[in-house]
Amino acid sequence: MITVTMPQTPEQLAALAAQIKAWGRSLGFSEVGVTDIDLGAASDYLQQWLAAGFHGQMTFMAAHGSKRSHPEQLVPGTVRVISARMDYLPAESADDWRDREQQRLTDPHSAVISVYARGRDYHKVLRSRLQRLVDYIADAAGPIGYRVFTDSAPVMEVELAQKAGLGWRGKHTLLLNRDAGSMFFLGEIYTDLPLPVDQPVSSHCGECAACIDICPTQAIVAPYRLDARRCISYLTIELKDSIPLELRPLMGNRIYGCDDCQLICPWNKFAQRSALPDFDVREGLDTASLIALFEWSEEDFERKLEGNPMRRIGHQRWLRNIAVALGNAAVHRAGDVAIVHALRSRESHPSALVREHVAWALAQHASTVDESIK
Repeated sequence: MITVTMPQTPEQLAALAAQIKAWGRSLGFSEVGVTDIDLGAASDYLQQWLAAGFHGQMTFMAAHGSKRSHPEQLVPGTVRVISARMDYLPAESADDWRDREQQRLTDPHSAVISVYARGRDYHKVLRSRLQRLVDYIADAAGPIGYRVFTDSAPVMEVELAQKAGLGWRGKHTLLLNRDAGSMFFLGEIYTDLPLPVDQPVSSHCGECAACIDICPTQAIVAPYRLDARRCISYLTIELKDSIPLELRPLMGNRIYGCDDCQLICPWNKFAQRSALPDFDVREGLDTASLIALFEWSEEDFERKLEGNPMRRIGHQRWLRNIAVALGNAAVHRAGDVAIVHALRSRESHPSALVREHVAWALAQHASTVDESIK
């Protein structure tokens, strides 16, 4: 280990930066980069996106004034951002994992959950490891000013990661990396250490528009421009109210998040499997059926999803999302007895939100439901 105490010279700071990257890899991060805090035109782009109302109910995107685009305002004294990415594709994923995921989208009985949400809550995993990285830095360099973030504050993480050389922003707005696609999480350390910065990499999307074309709800309204209000990830996770009627049929059997734009992206043939068991699939969430998950009581939901990111939407929205998927199953299995029985078991649910979506789902099956199960 290189020990650098209170680095002052460019050589000392460069040595510390190299050591930070090595420590990051030892902690499970796939790559670590450093950038300054000048976000330039990204601030204007954010304001245009907000002005268009594309953030929907995500009021936190418009909060905090200019702190999102000015790291030094969020954490006074910040001069650098250490950006890190961590692969999350489960270790047991087959070589043809993308094909398998796409096949499940055509199975009306399958519950499709975004790959990232099938294991442990990434917020906890990244935050604890970023804190350990800070501890290493402080041991070597002495006390530093810092703050750790993992999708938990007004931070423009994709822009910072891009500036730190971890990849480029794809047309679906996610970060892409030539060696790892986009199946990774991002985390940041804001610090007052004047480390040397890394250089951004060039974009490699070219003329490809596969992510735009594949989006079920056409939420990617233009390259690099996402209307979150139409995005299935937003609808199933961030939206607290009723899902718009016109969008429900487009959601298929996706009950938490949506990976379509990632599954179709050519760069994700290079997606790397995680070395951490934290992202291994729990509770059979990669093969679960809609009916089985719809039967979970609130106690089941809380217990089975303890430590999982899905727990934060609560049981009511969980049932709302699955009800829509069960309704959409009518396209392939109209009047399916098991599905109709499952839906009717929730017809009198205490939540008006759940009852509304169950009623809608039943209506999708109504035309061919056998009189004997009415």
